[in-house]
Amino acid sequence: ERKLFYIVDEVYAKCKSQENLKDEEVTNFVTEIYAPFEPQEVSDKISEILTSSDIKAEVKIIFQTVENLHIACPKNLGDWYFTGDYPTAGGNRVVNKAFINFYEGKNARAY
Repeated sequence: ERKLFYIVDEVYAKCKSQENLKDEEVTNFVTEIYAPFEPQEVSDKISEILTSSDIKAEVKIIFQTVENLHIACPKNLGDWYFTGDYPTAGGNRVVNKAFINFYEGKNARAY
């Protein structure tokens, strides 16, 4: 819609370029895919995708921001699933491999 698919291609190339690096040297580039979007845009798009044509009511999906997640769960530091800030170096490798598999149409585990 916004002609941003080139970002997906660029992220794929960056992930592929790191396949042979040590875990400690791998960067999570997948987060770059979501960077151009505001939380409300994500919520609106998810609502659009998940609302079937036979539903008459307005459907709203609320995409929780990481900032509000921290307010709601101040003692839980496990936001890596949403931020991409993995607690171990191996997490970056796994997310990159999962993205590579998706991009290449492979139905395979990343680890």
